[in-house]
Amino acid sequence: MRLALLSVLSMLCLGTVAEAAPRSVQLEELTWTEVRAAIQSGTTTILVPAGGTEQSGPHIALGKHNIRARVLAGRIATALGDTLVAPVLAYVPEGAISPPSGHMLFPGTISIPDAVFKNTLEAAGRSLRHAGFTQIVLVGDHGGYQSILKQAAAELNKEWAGSAVRAHYIPEYYRAVDDAYVRALRAKGLSDAQIGSHAGAADTSLTLAIDPSLVRSVHLSGDHGAAEGTYGDPRPSSAALGQLGVDLVVSQTVAAIRKARAEKR
Repeated sequence: MRLALLSVLSMLCLGTVAEAAPRSVQLEELTWTEVRAAIQSGTTTILVPAGGTEQSGPHIALGKHNIRARVLAGRIATALGDTLVAPVLAYVPEGAISPPSGHMLFPGTISIPDAVFKNTLEAAGRSLRHAGFTQIVLVGDHGGYQSILKQAAAELNKEWAGSAVRAHYIPEYYRAVDDAYVRALRAKGLSDAQIGSHAGAADTSLTLAIDPSLVRSVHLSGDHGAAEGTYGDPRPSSAALGQLGVDLVVSQTVAAIRKARAEKR
């Protein structure tokens, strides 16, 4: 009888734990009651990842930044253990539309004004604060709007002064790709001309490590240039090289978030 009672109690306890633990770290995959339960159990940090819809040469799909941001943010949240991930912001500033400039010279790129992007970030932050999250973390997979992420976090913190809720801009997410990852690729023998700044070996390898279906291997053999939206040489790219970037982004962002949450305002 005692064994039977203990078994029932154990099953009830396990059921409670399972109910408290979110099924996914992705907010959009949860019901509102699952989000409420997660917050009540201590999951009070949420990542707000920004992506972008832009050209990346003839060999990388337009949604590269969006998919990378979602996957990397998910891995960061899993490593933290008390964090969820808001839906990726896919519409971001990408340059002037008329007359077109930058990535807008290529079909498929979508651009919005800086102010619209900043207002969207701030509105998302306010919504998540209202839900009960107390640590709202802004990260971005694209370099062009990093300063806007910083501004949005500063505006929210000014608005929330005196409360326990904080917004954090974490530059380490992008810096890991722009700095440590580049150094890691150089250590593997790649030149700066191969690594590139956009759609080159660094960008392509990172995308291969995240989702190889985004890369058109048939176009990797060509020597593309700026006229085709490529700044670098994608030919040496591989998922193994990209994994170096994945590991750096996750580890450095996790460390930065932990540090930011521990700091006093």
